[in-house]
Amino acid sequence: MIDHASQIGAIVRARRLKLGLRQQELAELAGCSTRFVHTVEAGKATLRLNKLVDVLDVLGLELTVTGRAK
Repeated sequence: MIDHASQIGAIVRARRLKLGLRQQELAELAGCSTRFVHTVEAGKATLRLNKLVDVLDVLGLELTVTGRAK
C-alpha cells in the first residue's frame, strides 16, 4: 500500500531508469516539463497527491503502478 508521494516518486524513478530514459526524455514523451518529472520523483505532493492517497485509503482502494507489455 502506498501512503506517501515519495513512494510513487521512487517507483517512477526506478521504472524510468529501467527503461533507460533520462528525465528530459520522459518529459518529452509524456508532454510535460522536465521540472515536473523531477518534482514527481522527488516525492513532492504535486497536485495534492497525498490527499488523493488519503481518499483512496478511506475508500479501501490501493494505488498500484505496474508496467505494461508493449
